Amino acid sequence: MSDRQEKRRKSEHYSGLLPSKGWPQRNFQLLREHVVPGLFRKRQGETKSLEIQPLNEDQVRVTWIGHSGFYVEMGKRSVVIDPNWANWLGFLKRIREPGLHLHDLPEVDLVLVSHAHHDHMHKKSLKTLQSSSGVVVPTGSASLVKRLGFPAVHEMQVWDMLDFDGLEVVHTPAMHWGARFIHDTHRDYGGYVIRSGGRTVYHCGDSAYFPGFEEIGRKHDIDIALMPIGAYDAPSGRDVHMNPEEAVRAFMELGAKVLIPMHYGTFPLGNEPVNEPVERLLREADRLGVANCVFVPMEGESVVC
Repeated sequence: MSDRQEKRRKSEHYSGLLPSKGWPQRNFQLLREHVVPGLFRKRQGETKSLEIQPLNEDQVRVTWIGHSGFYVEMGKRSVVIDPNWANWLGFLKRIREPGLHLHDLPEVDLVLVSHAHHDHMHKKSLKTLQSSSGVVVPTGSASLVKRLGFPAVHEMQVWDMLDFDGLEVVHTPAMHWGARFIHDTHRDYGGYVIRSGGRTVYHCGDSAYFPGFEEIGRKHDIDIALMPIGAYDAPSGRDVHMNPEEAVRAFMELGAKVLIPMHYGTFPLGNEPVNEPVERLLREADRLGVANCVFVPMEGESVVC
């Protein structure tokens, strides 16, 4: 196989890189209304101590770190997904404090990274974490994490499955893009289904709404779905993130039992008002009769199912 073929992106659903008409005005709006005012505001929220009460084998505890980052415990197994403790993404200031202390986290079984974007693959956070089975990344991103100290780096294509002594991971499709920089469009992206002890957690990664959620739901009986609800008013104008109504629709198509939102309120990435994503999520869930399935933890708070 040639280098060109080896580096070709494998994911079927791709949002592309070109912005839509009006992107300069939308970027100016982001700077004027969100980025610059945020530079002068104190970060909100608080960093909490890690919950240490043991779980039963059939229990799952999901703790939101912030943005798309979670600490997930399934019985005696544990994973960290898209960890990001950064106070800054370039010139973007973090709006709310991380929910947990990075150095408080114990060694986990596995670290999962959904794609190579800087807000999901934060190298300094990854370098601090300890993972007995290493780190999982989409195809094309192993080179970015191989020097971060993990005992193993596992690349996955969409629908690949890996088994870590009973902790199963399936890489699922998404509608997004994976380039860390403009030129490296070969890098893949997606979400993960994590299964252990008969329980299943789905982390969507970043995604626009697309028809693939029904297929994921047909293949997997999902207990908890971690769904992105923010940055839908993207300055680029590209269709790269779901809005809250689409997240509820995707959740219902997945057939999942619990929805926990993510990818909102941590970094100023979209032009929507900071409180709007959760308000719209709860309103739509109530309209469709699934409000009792939605749990909205603060950073550092846990949902036990």
